[in-house]
Amino acid sequence: MRKVTAAAVQMSCSASRAENLNKAEQMVRCAAEQGAQVILLQELFETPYFCQREDAAVYAWAAETEQNPAVCRLRKTAAELGVVIPVSFYEKKNNARYNSVAMIDADGSLLGVYRKSHIPDGPGYEEKFYFSPGDTGFQVWNTRYGRIGVGICWDQWFPESARCMALLGAELLLYPTAIGSEPEAPQVDSRDHWQRCMVGHAACNLVPVIAANRVGKESSGSSSIEFYGSSFIAGPTGEILAQAGRTEETVLTAAFDLDALEAQRAEWGVFRDRRPELYRPILTLDGKTECRK
Repeated sequence: MRKVTAAAVQMSCSASRAENLNKAEQMVRCAAEQGAQVILLQELFETPYFCQREDAAVYAWAAETEQNPAVCRLRKTAAELGVVIPVSFYEKKNNARYNSVAMIDADGSLLGVYRKSHIPDGPGYEEKFYFSPGDTGFQVWNTRYGRIGVGICWDQWFPESARCMALLGAELLLYPTAIGSEPEAPQVDSRDHWQRCMVGHAACNLVPVIAANRVGKESSGSSSIEFYGSSFIAGPTGEILAQAGRTEETVLTAAFDLDALEAQRAEWGVFRDRRPELYRPILTLDGKTECRK
């Protein structure tokens, strides 16, 4: 029996990087006090969500993994508390910049980096200006508390991301997120759609999903986003086990027996009965397959 307690942290972000990092560490400690062993912070929590508009000065905020303040600080926190912490950060690597997650194991070691594969581009979410498409491929890490896969925000809308991580052996799927209102379409509320997509990832793969979103109103120039929080933890059949509201800062937790979940996946046969030879259309641009004579 391998039991693990996972946590999702939901918080607001100010203009002060030091203040945000202090709050993040405090909430990690709060999660650990509640028994959490895997603790997920939201996307790009060190700063306000700077992708609302294009500003070349922000390029200077990116840092190499080993020099990023959040990565350095939370490695020490992870080792002290004996917890796993995926850290979302703005990464610089040579001449490229990425929206990345550094996976920190419970001894403070850095297991590796995942770079966001799907980069959105739209009003208020101008990420293609700041980030190169990720070149790591989907990653699953063997941590002290199980095999963990991490997607980043827009990745969560693609079922292929979750399935790839599940096929790589992920026992938990984590999604740090920054999503809220649409600056040019304030009548649009994507929260329920957002949650349903990830609940589907849990149910189709029989793997728990943990999603951490930010809260609060953030403005940049003429753009403004009200981040709607609603962080949640879904069980392996898509049931929502814990959910935050739209405005409060909070920590959610849920416990899982990873051995029992592995047995459940085997019993259902959804991986046994896959037919990869029939899935070629998802590897083409037009969805067409070659004709067979």
